[in-house]
Amino acid sequence: MADFSWDDLQFFLAVARDGQLSRAARRLGTSHVTVSRRIDRLEQAMKLRLFERNPRGYEPTAAGRRLIETAERMEEAAQRIPIDQGTAWGQARPLRLAVPEGFGSFFSTHLLPEFTRRFPLISLELITMTQVLSLSRREAELSVTLDPLTNGPYRSERMVNYTLHIFGARSYLAANPPIRSRDDLPDHRFIGYIEEMIFAPGLDYLGELHPAIRPSIKSSSIFNQLAAARNGLGLCVLPHYIASRHPDLQIVLPDEVRLTRTYWMTCHRDVRHMRRERAVIEFLTDSLRAREGTVLNREGGLSPPEAVPPAARPGAAP
Repeated sequence: MADFSWDDLQFFLAVARDGQLSRAARRLGTSHVTVSRRIDRLEQAMKLRLFERNPRGYEPTAAGRRLIETAERMEEAAQRIPIDQGTAWGQARPLRLAVPEGFGSFFSTHLLPEFTRRFPLISLELITMTQVLSLSRREAELSVTLDPLTNGPYRSERMVNYTLHIFGARSYLAANPPIRSRDDLPDHRFIGYIEEMIFAPGLDYLGELHPAIRPSIKSSSIFNQLAAARNGLGLCVLPHYIASRHPDLQIVLPDEVRLTRTYWMTCHRDVRHMRRERAVIEFLTDSLRAREGTVLNREGGLSPPEAVPPAARPGAAP
């Protein structure tokens, strides 16, 4: 067996998870010089190259990916041993999850209590995105996205579908001309996103409704749009699981307009295989699909994706 300090595996795992010395150092409460020295010492002791150094950061080699699984099993075993709270192996470790704004509200309301019970040694950092984070800089370990990413070392897994409808305040609909078809929509005020700040193609709803629609009130926040709609300032395309909670809103053209979007779990391919991150991905996916009858579509449910063989799913990892 290689003669190395088991303590160095903490530094190895931190770099494997964060992809950068500086972020790993912040996670461990030390300097990047110390982290670099520990990685060099571990590689020398094992006579293996564990990382490829490149401008984007540290990428695990094949040997490094094999060591991740072994080191994580050791980490999990260490966490089951009663130890000092000040010992690094027993401390809660941060995990950064980036999500769209609406999903973040749903997560905090419905999933966060169970998440904290399931993962007591994860210190969750929840980012609600109004723009795209840089995956190459590992600004988040896991990202819930509206579109799949298959380029480079990143993979997306389909989690769940959700539906959107046109909603209007009952006061607005009572005071304005009736809407009998899509052709009536351009005659009404609309609330929507700021075009140049739409960070995902899936958020560009209005063009799907009618090419002549132009929003008169724009916001990068889905909850600002919701507030404007509830105040009777115009019509708005909103996720059913957000808008249906407000009885002052009514679906417009319910039988004619129904948009479907998908939430994807996106991460670096190396992160996807780590035991902790894999467990979080499975928790989120299973929890969303278990709530299909209570939250999202017009009938009140989160709609799971249609059954597609894994090799055929867009964005599915091999």
